[in-house]
Amino acid sequence: MADHAHDHHHGHHGHDHAPASFGRAFAIGIVLNTVFVVVEAGYGVASQSMSLVADAGHNLSDVLALVVAWVASRLVTRPASARFTYGLRGSSILAALFNAVFLLLATGMIIWEAASRLVDPTPVAGGTVMAVAGVGILVNGVTAWLFASGRKGDINIRGAYLHMLADTAVSAGVVVAGLVILVTGFDWVDPLVSLVIAALIVWSSWGLLRDSTVMALSAVPQNLDPAAIAAFLTARPGVSALHDLHVWPVSTTETALTAHLVMAAGHPGNGFLVETAEALRHRFGIAHTTLQIEDPGGPACPLAQGCRP
Repeated sequence: MADHAHDHHHGHHGHDHAPASFGRAFAIGIVLNTVFVVVEAGYGVASQSMSLVADAGHNLSDVLALVVAWVASRLVTRPASARFTYGLRGSSILAALFNAVFLLLATGMIIWEAASRLVDPTPVAGGTVMAVAGVGILVNGVTAWLFASGRKGDINIRGAYLHMLADTAVSAGVVVAGLVILVTGFDWVDPLVSLVIAALIVWSSWGLLRDSTVMALSAVPQNLDPAAIAAFLTARPGVSALHDLHVWPVSTTETALTAHLVMAAGHPGNGFLVETAEALRHRFGIAHTTLQIEDPGGPACPLAQGCRP
């Protein structure tokens, strides 16, 4: 005999909350960065500054990143359907993964061009570089601030925040490059700064790539301990054994759990299921809980091999 219970709760614990709306932040960030990309690229070409062109290219990738993250933040609010039984919540994970990969690809192009300029430096207008990059500090800093409040609870928002925060640092680096060129006349400093910028981008993006990949593979969220969850379920009144425990992210903000509980006394009633789901929500931030109650010696699950515990 097997009984099932599916419980969906939404609150504000860990991964158990609906994503906050950052629609206005996305709109403002996209407009500001689009205008800045056009201005920066134009001045970069006119002043023959590889660091400005590189920064403009990176900002262009950020515009796309913001668009993708914004679309995903809207898709996660779509209701579930017969085909997409969790709605489109997983789109936020795909957006974070896309942005991480795209950012690294764009960085590779910057490294290639900067390396060629380092071998054959081109005269750079240091004053122009400093002025345009200074505007970049303001634009990117304001945009990063718009996403700061959501960076800890949603990896999709965190991706947008990291993009903008990295750009703020990048623009500051470009200002330094322009100043050094003005003082020393060393034009090779420009592509060198571009390489440093690229290294910073790779460093800041690697964690986003790692975390989004892990989420896409339905791994247990890093803030949850599977052993602790298993111990909690096993300690529930009447539970003699536990198997087929699975915990995975439904979206960048919500976590789901399924488990088989062996109970010698039979089904304990709906009250037990509700209490267990509520406890999982409050203790571990798990929003979607599905429990299957089984008698001892019941039929083995065909997927049990390789499942833990």
